[in-house]
Amino acid sequence: MHQVDESELDEMWSFVKRKEQQRWLWHAIDHQKGTVLAYVCGTHEDEVFLQLQTLLRPFGISRFYTDHAGVYERHLSLETHAVGKQHTQRIECKHLTLRTRIKRLARKTIRFSKSIMMHDIVLGLFMNRYEFALPI
Repeated sequence: MHQVDESELDEMWSFVKRKEQQRWLWHAIDHQKGTVLAYVCGTHEDEVFLQLQTLLRPFGISRFYTDHAGVYERHLSLETHAVGKQHTQRIECKHLTLRTRIKRLARKTIRFSKSIMMHDIVLGLFMNRYEFALPI
């Protein structure tokens, strides 16, 4: 695992069966290189973000860039946290790429997951294959 000084964090909305059953992809990327460092699928609750935060600890990140979501303000210290869209452009671009390549993530689509397990498996396979270059 390599040292990462700065990271962009964000969450991305999707759904299972119907839009009321939301599922979120929480992920972090290296601010300089744009590579995905870690991701977690789950609800839009603090506990899921804390899982992502645990995965990021070994990187030794000293600066986090996020949007205005309250979860970041609750769990990241003021010294290490910067809020604003000017530093999260790379991760927002990743969202666009993911929504384009995985149709079940598109906001208006006829493709959708019918189970949480299949939703998370599809996302996990994609992330592991295309972001981490792992064989699937």
